[in-house]
Amino acid sequence: MKPVAFDYQRPGDMASAMALGRRDDAVVKFIAGGQSLGPMLNLRLVQPDLLVDLTALAELKQVEQTPDALVVGACVTHADIEDGRIPDVTRGALPTVARGIAYRAVRNRGTIGGSLAHADPAADWTACLAALGASVLIRAASGRREVPVEDFMVGVFETALAPGEIVEAVKIPKLSASARWGFYKVCRKAGEFANAIGAVLYDPERSVWRAVIGATERRPIVFADAGAVFGGKRGADLAGSLDEALVRSALDSAGVTDSIRQQIHIVALRRAAAQAVA
Repeated sequence: MKPVAFDYQRPGDMASAMALGRRDDAVVKFIAGGQSLGPMLNLRLVQPDLLVDLTALAELKQVEQTPDALVVGACVTHADIEDGRIPDVTRGALPTVARGIAYRAVRNRGTIGGSLAHADPAADWTACLAALGASVLIRAASGRREVPVEDFMVGVFETALAPGEIVEAVKIPKLSASARWGFYKVCRKAGEFANAIGAVLYDPERSVWRAVIGATERRPIVFADAGAVFGGKRGADLAGSLDEALVRSALDSAGVTDSIRQQIHIVALRRAAAQAVA
């Protein structure tokens, strides 16, 4: 299929891009790598009047380190992260997750900011970054604001972005030397969207212990304090101490009521926990 006819603009500065996004006489969509938006355009699931290409904006490709975080521009690609072209402050979590996204051709063009803005429940970055405690930096006409990743996605393909706002960067906390993490996704074959995602971060030096259940067909389920999920245990039997009843209750509340699907999510979270203590 082919997309509906639309106008195309490739602004050279952020102010121009945001002005285009604020137009109230047209349906405007931003595009960066286009690896998710492109197929939706072709299937006519999305029918914009104007497509605004962000790839000429140098501000969205910058990477900056602060004493406690890494700020990654929204147009940094999955391949940039996979290949180590940006610093890794996560003890291997970022490049490992990037390496498992779709196929190399997709990773060459797909961007971290575009993945978050697309808000697909099965996307790897949403679950991973929520587990890491990352936040989204949003550029608005009135300035910048910061939203935690778990609050940025408000529904399927829905985000906290207001009209005219752009994802500028992702702020990722630096993990301590003792931090451990696990990320596991269930899919029928490599490259496909996940059927379930489990992510765990244990960073005792920063008093951080988080767990995330992703690919639930809604926003991820985030346990900001995962102590209860694992019965308060922190040792080698972390996976074995998983409180399945608590997890099933959380899945029920998220609308995942099928027992088989619940079990798949429990397995993904347990295997992520096993990775975190391996």
